[in-house]
Amino acid sequence: MAFPERFSNLPDYAFPRLRTLLDAHVPGGEVIQMTIGEPRHPMPDFVGPIIAENLAGFASYPINEGTPELLSAITAWLTRRYGVTLDQDRIMALNGTREGLFNACIALCPETKNGQQPAVLMPNPFYQVYAVAALTVGAEPVYINATAATGHLPDFSAIDPALLDRTAVVYLCSPANPQGAIASRDYWRSLLTLAEKHDFCVMADECYSEIWRTAPPVGVLQVAAELGVDPERVLAFHSLSKRSNLPGLRSGFVAGGPKSIAAMRKLRTFAGAPLPMPLQKVAAAAWGDETHVTENQALYHEKFRIADEIFGSMQGYLPPEGGFFLWLPIDDGEAATMKLWTETGVKVLPGAYLSRDTVTGNPGKGYIRVALVAPKDEMQRGLIRLRDCLYG
Repeated sequence: MAFPERFSNLPDYAFPRLRTLLDAHVPGGEVIQMTIGEPRHPMPDFVGPIIAENLAGFASYPINEGTPELLSAITAWLTRRYGVTLDQDRIMALNGTREGLFNACIALCPETKNGQQPAVLMPNPFYQVYAVAALTVGAEPVYINATAATGHLPDFSAIDPALLDRTAVVYLCSPANPQGAIASRDYWRSLLTLAEKHDFCVMADECYSEIWRTAPPVGVLQVAAELGVDPERVLAFHSLSKRSNLPGLRSGFVAGGPKSIAAMRKLRTFAGAPLPMPLQKVAAAAWGDETHVTENQALYHEKFRIADEIFGSMQGYLPPEGGFFLWLPIDDGEAATMKLWTETGVKVLPGAYLSRDTVTGNPGKGYIRVALVAPKDEMQRGLIRLRDCLYG
């Protein structure tokens, strides 16, 4: 059976590409993994006991949209965090935000927009799921470069209005992966105003929202509420992976207008995988607790401080505003990744593997992405080796 033509130009996912690049070469020292954004801080203490107490729940089919208890915990968190109050019909629990980001496009992207192929806009570099979701529904993925010149966020206001008129969906990650840039209130206002004018949906990937340096990032839901934007115009995606160090729980949620959420719930009944009931119990407890989140933030603040000490005098170093990646400038990210691996054993990710070539080039080619997820001492050793090898 032939691979669908619309996927023919889709490159391999970043990590298989990295294995192809490095696996034939012997590491030049103790291996320090700084590639994948998998949190390695301790998970909350309450996880194990809750699962043990609710083991019998694995014998039952899960509730599709999330239990009332879980949805209540999520809506309460949204009120505390963003000052917005949503009914439970505007929330759906997700089996990880990747599921939601993908299925939202399937559920909501129209087959045509103003009689044309719809466009799905996304930052470049970006989370690869955005592009695959667009291709799956037959839309055109359009990569909007997010560079130092644009504050590492895409400048949607500079886009041709004709393209915006056929845009159905805009994906935006804030804090951004990989650069750590945060969309300000004014940035969200500008984007939502364009969404109202040109009739498209904003899908806000906010899974790094609880990892920040100086102040909690503003969220799309609160700005949309302030502006009185049509609730069906906005979807916000959140996760426990980064906030609560629970990537293996595969638990997140999407919040939006009731019609949009109803469409996603309906799709889930046919093609989704609801979170098992014991894990929904864990998720409800996690959204209801802030102590472990504050402790997690303190660990990242210390890591940010260490990174600033190591790279602070380096030309072009930009401390991230949020998230847990460094986006370090280098002449050639792929060559630097190879050099670092073969000479020191430190493994990072070439920025070009997270980006696409455009008419103005690949905005990730001159960068490497470095994950700050390892234990503090291990991370510090890795950053020092990286600095001495590539910038010494």
